[in-house]
Amino acid sequence: MLKRLSLFICIFFTFGLRLLAQNGYVEYIEKYKTMAVEQMHRHGVPASITMAQALLESGAGRSTLAVKANNHFGIKVGTGWTGPYMLKDDDERNERFRKYNDVAHSYEDHSLFLKRPRYASLFNLHRTDYKGWAKGLKAAGYATNPAYATRLIDLIERFDLARLDYMTPGESPRLVADVSGLAPTAVIGRSEMSVHRCNDNYYVIASDGDTYASISKAMDVSERKLRRYNEVSKHHQLMPGDVVFLEKKSKKVAKSLKGTFHIVRAGESLHSIAQTYGVRMKTLYKLNHLPKDYLPSIGASLKLR
Repeated sequence: MLKRLSLFICIFFTFGLRLLAQNGYVEYIEKYKTMAVEQMHRHGVPASITMAQALLESGAGRSTLAVKANNHFGIKVGTGWTGPYMLKDDDERNERFRKYNDVAHSYEDHSLFLKRPRYASLFNLHRTDYKGWAKGLKAAGYATNPAYATRLIDLIERFDLARLDYMTPGESPRLVADVSGLAPTAVIGRSEMSVHRCNDNYYVIASDGDTYASISKAMDVSERKLRRYNEVSKHHQLMPGDVVFLEKKSKKVAKSLKGTFHIVRAGESLHSIAQTYGVRMKTLYKLNHLPKDYLPSIGASLKLR
C-alpha cells in the first residue's frame, strides 16, 4: 500500500511540474504575442518563429539570460555589438551574451540579427511556412543542437503559435475561444474573422459582403495567392458560407479518413467537395480516375484517400 502511495505521489508531483511549466509557457505567449506580431510586420520574421525561439531560448522568460540581461534569444555579442554584455558558460566558459535595457529591445535585436546575409534565404519563404523557417534557421547555424528545428516546430504546433502569423499589428491582438473548437478567433480591428483549421490548413468562412480582396487585406495574404490556394479563377466571386483557405491545401485528406468515401449531395461540385476536406482537386481526380470534364452526380461515391 505504501509503495503504491509513493508511486501515486511521484506521478502527481511530476504531472504538477509539467502543468506548471505549461502554464508558464501560456503566460509568456499571452504577455509577448503582440510584440512578436509587431516584429513580424516590421521585419518579416514569422511571429510563430519569434515566439517559439523566445520560449525555447529563454525557458519562457525564466532563464538567467532573460532575467538578468533581458536576452530572450540567447544572442551572443559577436561583431558590431557595442552595448553591455553578460558572461555565461555555454559552448565555452565565460562567453559574452548581449544585455538589453528591456525585453522589447531583445525582440527588435533578434529580428535585426536574422536580417544578416546568413539568413537571407529565409525571407524568400512565406511567413506562414514555419517548418521551412525552423529548418532554415538550423541549417544556417542559429543553434548547434541537432534537434533545434524539431523543437521549434513542436512548440509551434503544441501551442498553435501559427495563429500569430495571421494577426495584424497595432490593435493589441487578443484571442477568444472559437465555438467550433478548431482554432482561435483572430480579432482584427473592430471586426472578427474566425480562423479555422481543416486537414492541418487554416481557412476562414466568407460572410455576406466578403470578397477575396477584403479577406486578402484582413489576413495579409495576396489576393492572387488566395485564389490560387482555393483553385478559383480571377473572376470567381465569393458567396456567404464559402470556405477560403489561407495557404496551399494538402495533397491528401486527413489520415483518419483513409478508406472512406464521400457521397455527392445536391448542389455539390468537385471544387466544393475539395474545399470541404481541405484537399487539392487534382487529388480527387487522381484517386477516382476522373476525366477532366467530370461533373459529379447526386449519389455518386468518391474515394477520399
